[in-house]
Amino acid sequence: MASDIKALSAELARDPSSLVFLELGEALRRRGQTNAATRIVVNGLEHHPDLIDGHDLYARILLDGGEYGSAREVWSRVLEQDPRHLGAHKGMGFLCFRAGDLDGALDHLELALAADPADQSVVRGLHTVRNALAEAEAMADGVSSEPVFAGLEGADRGMLLVDDRGLVLGGRLRGVGGHDVSEPVAAYLAGAAQEAERTARMLQLGDWRWIVAEGPEGNVYVTPPTEETLLLIVRDRSVPSGRLAMLADRAADIARQWLSEQQL
Repeated sequence: MASDIKALSAELARDPSSLVFLELGEALRRRGQTNAATRIVVNGLEHHPDLIDGHDLYARILLDGGEYGSAREVWSRVLEQDPRHLGAHKGMGFLCFRAGDLDGALDHLELALAADPADQSVVRGLHTVRNALAEAEAMADGVSSEPVFAGLEGADRGMLLVDDRGLVLGGRLRGVGGHDVSEPVAAYLAGAAQEAERTARMLQLGDWRWIVAEGPEGNVYVTPPTEETLLLIVRDRSVPSGRLAMLADRAADIARQWLSEQQL
């Protein structure tokens, strides 16, 4: 990856108007180098102000940096120019879901699926939104629904499956007092996993497999069931790390099976 970035940077230096800024900006974004990615894309858009994919990339960088309002504005402008733009609908779907607008998220993701029926991230997102809508309806009727980890102890309070963008796919996490903290924790979790990946890469340790944290009130275990998802399990201090790892292995197997079934 580093050699690719170096080569792309050299090519862009030779020709500042080159469209290679898209590939370079995306590579930097994936490495978590948000500031560098922003500079590259903003400079590229000065040469290509009407390039829709450039604006889409800029919105994704803004999203990674937590600038949700700015990202929404950019994607809105993209959709004004191209109402079927896949990336913009995916991004707006995520923002709507994060804001609790499930109907809006469903609309955008269904339009994204129409643009590319083979995009598995859209398929997963749609299932997540539909499950959330079903759960909201069930909760309104006084019924709890945990479709991914149904039957596993703690699925309603201490187990969370998220995708690599921080979108909740299943399970639920409750904080002190029983408040649902699933969504904010999921957003932080995606960033923590990126840091773990970068650290492992810098130290040449290979792919990371798990993160364990022990605190005075409980233990946390994080592992990636697939390349694009993360599993978080939280238990009190009475559950030792070894048992937590066994529980995580079982939950990860269930998550992989559930993800494999999420096909339209």
